[in-house]
Amino acid sequence: MCPSRSIRWSDSSAKKRRRRPNEISVSAEEEFNIEKLQLVEAEKKKIRQDYERKEKQVDVRKKIEYSMQLNASRIKVLQAQDALISSMKETAAKEILHVSHHHNDHSYKKLLHDLIVQVLLTNNNPCDFVLCF
Repeated sequence: MCPSRSIRWSDSSAKKRRRRPNEISVSAEEEFNIEKLQLVEAEKKKIRQDYERKEKQVDVRKKIEYSMQLNASRIKVLQAQDALISSMKETAAKEILHVSHHHNDHSYKKLLHDLIVQVLLTNNNPCDFVLCF
């Protein structure tokens, strides 16, 4: 009986010895696949973050460009207004000079009256008064 037991035991031991390398191989492959998956996911995450960062940079550039265009158009409007006001001041100065040189009493009195009324309406102050000499 002893010899049969030793054969069985050695058969069982041989099966275990054959299974052990297979188990190690399978376990190593599983660990490799897990590590590979983790590396792939980490790289995917890094690529997504880079994309999001670049996308934000593009958005910021677009906003800056829009703001610059808006400011440029505002400056053009202000320059046009300034040119118009300067032109109006020159025209008014010429007309006043013309009226005062010709001493046309009627037109000069009318001009003074209109200017005084305009100043009073613009100031909108009830305490304003005019002294005429």
